[in-house]
Amino acid sequence: MQPPALLCALCCGLLATAARAGYSEDRCSWRGSGLTQEPGSVGQLALACTEGGIEWLYPAGALRLTLGGPDSSARPRIACLRPTQPFAGAQVFTERAGGALELLLAEGPGPAGGRCVRWGPGEGRALFLQATPHRDISRRVASFRFELREDGRPELPPQAHGLGTDGACRPCTEAEFLLASCTSDFVIHGTIHGVAHNTELQESVITVTAARVLRQTLPLFQVGGSGSQVQASIRTPLRCGVRPGPGTFLFMGWSRFGEAWLGCAPRFQEFSRTYTAAHANHLHPCEVVLD
Repeated sequence: MQPPALLCALCCGLLATAARAGYSEDRCSWRGSGLTQEPGSVGQLALACTEGGIEWLYPAGALRLTLGGPDSSARPRIACLRPTQPFAGAQVFTERAGGALELLLAEGPGPAGGRCVRWGPGEGRALFLQATPHRDISRRVASFRFELREDGRPELPPQAHGLGTDGACRPCTEAEFLLASCTSDFVIHGTIHGVAHNTELQESVITVTAARVLRQTLPLFQVGGSGSQVQASIRTPLRCGVRPGPGTFLFMGWSRFGEAWLGCAPRFQEFSRTYTAAHANHLHPCEVVLD
């Protein structure tokens, strides 16, 4: 009979081998099964890429997933997760300093556009996947894609970055849209050309006629020549009930998995008036060229 310590070492070795076998060739994604996992155990995973995915078949036990390279914890990072529908069999938490867990994804239909989390300097960029108890784990798959990038404006407060979908359907306050003009992945001056609703994906797609792209941190929109206009597609949760309306707006938001998602959209005159007053009182968070 094998000694208990040796049996434990053999089990740990098998779990580690199974986890390693699930990595993609570029080690940006992982696919594995809870059927090979010891009950009550926590599998350890590490993905160093800025984009990838997890597919956990028949979830059982738990997984701890570390994102990014070994030197990235010194810089603030933003991670976005988009679940593959249906997301079943597990919950995903973000691990905070001190080991506290914060729920990101639960079973069932996920939020349109996914969920994002910001890790500050020194935080471990770790996600904790916990299997939910079910008598029958067949046909349950917890799968999601992820994006990881640096926080471009770490000096601003975390609430300035418009992460998550909480409050996405309410108008931004003046302070919020001034901050959004500094932190958003795109800032577009334009009009609403049309709105299409997708009930399956639970999202609305706003077609915007852009008179001017003031800024974009990622190549989401093709910038035309002088005086030209381009059309852009910007997404928002279906529950927000977006409808076409007259007038010009300043559309600001974030990139998620190559798509533009709306954050704030004040009328251009309202933003211009607020920004001019803040600039005169030296209260503007950054410079915005409106002319």
